[in-house]
Amino acid sequence: MADRKALIVWGGWDGHEPDKVADLFAEILRAENFEVEVSNSLDSFADEEKVLSQNLLVPVYTMSTITNEQFAPVQKAVAELGIGIAGCHGGMCDAFRNHTEWQFMTGSQWVAHPGNDGVTYTVNINTANPHPITDGLSDFEVVSEQYYLHVDPGVNVLATTQFPLAGVGGPHVDNPCAMPQVYTKRYGAGRVFYNALGHHRDVLEAEVPRELMRRGFLWAAKGVGL
Repeated sequence: MADRKALIVWGGWDGHEPDKVADLFAEILRAENFEVEVSNSLDSFADEEKVLSQNLLVPVYTMSTITNEQFAPVQKAVAELGIGIAGCHGGMCDAFRNHTEWQFMTGSQWVAHPGNDGVTYTVNINTANPHPITDGLSDFEVVSEQYYLHVDPGVNVLATTQFPLAGVGGPHVDNPCAMPQVYTKRYGAGRVFYNALGHHRDVLEAEVPRELMRRGFLWAAKGVGL
């Protein structure tokens, strides 16, 4: 029997293939000896006994809304018990747009993707900030949505992408920046991991994005570490 437990809750906007991403995450976690429960109901988060028994919570839930009854056990699990939370793309940081405490916990909120899907961009590993999640990984190219985020200044940035891209217009073009794309943070006693990649499952199936998720899950999970 696995001695590590993870709860994956998926849903929200279908365009992010939440069911397929959830299946991929379950595959990754089971290979690391996690007992994984996959649910497509936010009421799984309202089950405090279930939530507090996990090592890791993985939301894959773009947009939608979350009730206080569904959020409270998650907040308690992470902030008070040190249960980890980890996710990607809109499934974690474009979830529950009206719930500011969710954004405070997870560390950022999507606000734009100039050029929309299909732009080619580079994700730059922050070599000035060595971390087990990115150890030995190199910069890599992605064809997808390039996420522009409003980011908690307290996050620990592990990878960035440069804005603006050549040829991609928008009101941000006179504000060049290195936008965080992969980061960790603490929320109370808990560890938080986020990867902005993952518009569709195939983006996460590539070698480096998949490895980032695997390591991020292990790093965040309570009692596991990396």
